[in-house]
Amino acid sequence: MDHALAQTVETVLANVCAQPGERGGILGVLLKLDAMIGYVPLESLPRIAQALGVTDAEVAGVLSYYPDLHTQPKGRHVVRVCLGEACLANHGSRVFRAVQDRLRVDPGGTVPGGRCTLEKVYCVGNCGVSPSVMIDDDLYGRVTPDQVPMLLERYR
Repeated sequence: MDHALAQTVETVLANVCAQPGERGGILGVLLKLDAMIGYVPLESLPRIAQALGVTDAEVAGVLSYYPDLHTQPKGRHVVRVCLGEACLANHGSRVFRAVQDRLRVDPGGTVPGGRCTLEKVYCVGNCGVSPSVMIDDDLYGRVTPDQVPMLLERYR
């Protein structure tokens, strides 16, 4: 782990573990680290485990459980296509395929050059106007496969 990354991990551990009357939990450390640098480097797991008094496997288990935590840098834009029940019933899988075909990347992957990362999600709370796509913090409803190119063009 490079020096700058090690310093960031130590800063997060100090901030989370030093809260009055509260020992930082695994999730708290992982969320803060992801927020600070955009992902959780796998090489940081042993240091996190040591600081929290847990095993590497426990940290890895929490990291793998939460889909919003990443182990690789994300793209400048994160494209989330909802595949929850309402979106799926309204052809959300077609929208997902259109996004995937346009970006030419597998779920969880980032396009070459780092412009976009594609993710599947299972509810964005927009069921009444499904299928939904979320790009960064922008939420779009009633998305059709034909709208995907124009939608993605906004985030060039």
